Amino acid sequence: MPNDIITLTPPDALDKLYVLNLDTTIWSACRKLTASDFDSENQLPPSALASLGFKKICDPAHMAVFSRLKARAVSLLDRHAVRFLGGWAVPSTKVDGILDGLKAIKDEFYTEKTLFLQNYDRLIAEWISKYEVWREFLASSTVSADYVAQRLTFAWQLFRVKSSEVDSTLDESLSDLGNKLFSEIAKDAADIWTRVYEGKTEVTHKALSPLLTLREKLKGLSFVSPHAMPVISIMDTVLGGVPNKGKYIAGQSLLNLQGLVCLLKDKQALLKQAEAMQNTSNAQRTLNTIVSAFFPNKQTVVPVTPACLNSGGLW
Repeated sequence: MPNDIITLTPPDALDKLYVLNLDTTIWSACRKLTASDFDSENQLPPSALASLGFKKICDPAHMAVFSRLKARAVSLLDRHAVRFLGGWAVPSTKVDGILDGLKAIKDEFYTEKTLFLQNYDRLIAEWISKYEVWREFLASSTVSADYVAQRLTFAWQLFRVKSSEVDSTLDESLSDLGNKLFSEIAKDAADIWTRVYEGKTEVTHKALSPLLTLREKLKGLSFVSPHAMPVISIMDTVLGGVPNKGKYIAGQSLLNLQGLVCLLKDKQALLKQAEAMQNTSNAQRTLNTIVSAFFPNKQTVVPVTPACLNSGGLW
């Protein structure tokens, strides 16, 4: 749309980030169906109507732990990095922490892999015996533990891209990195709204945790967009107005938080407010404009030091 704001990432952002590619494979516990799997009397539909699928030769539930560990790795990266070049652009300041997190997940992945392979033959036999009528159907496609071992892997590649190596295609991807960051922020904020704030008249202080996570992501990647720091200022002003005492957050403080989340989940509105921040250099005036827009009958906000950012209990 013509009025949409585009935030461009400066070329020197490459000097402040790594690219990480998560390279994880999980065995499907399936084998492809073939015509020989069916009795000659059974008629197959024509290829135009159906294609041969797959049969489960092991209980897929045994693969769930590997899927959960992969999801944890993706979540770790999504919390601190932004999708880029089929992987993630990781700020240099976050690399060590992310690698420590990935190493811990990798250790758990291979512990579970060892346990699974040690019990593999027994698990296959139990699966087949559970469907005795189909014993031959399943047994004809079993594979060795060595075969499965090669298809359960957890790894990653970490590399840097030099400015001199950037071609036109890569330059376009780099320039769009800030837009991707704010698209991810909007998507995460929409999820936070649904899970935490929608329809609530009070929340506990745990409701601040996902917002602090978004703030930390923005702070770590602030160099990819000039709009990031103004948004952090708005977030700090709202978070700073939340009382540290009391079991619940309610009233004006909750309304301010709800207004903030509504702004964060609207990418274009957020970028426009960030530009207003850049033009006025007045976080308080911008914040009061936001609160007035969402809650016209409410008073303006008086900012205080965002103590929750230094408490350590919510990070």
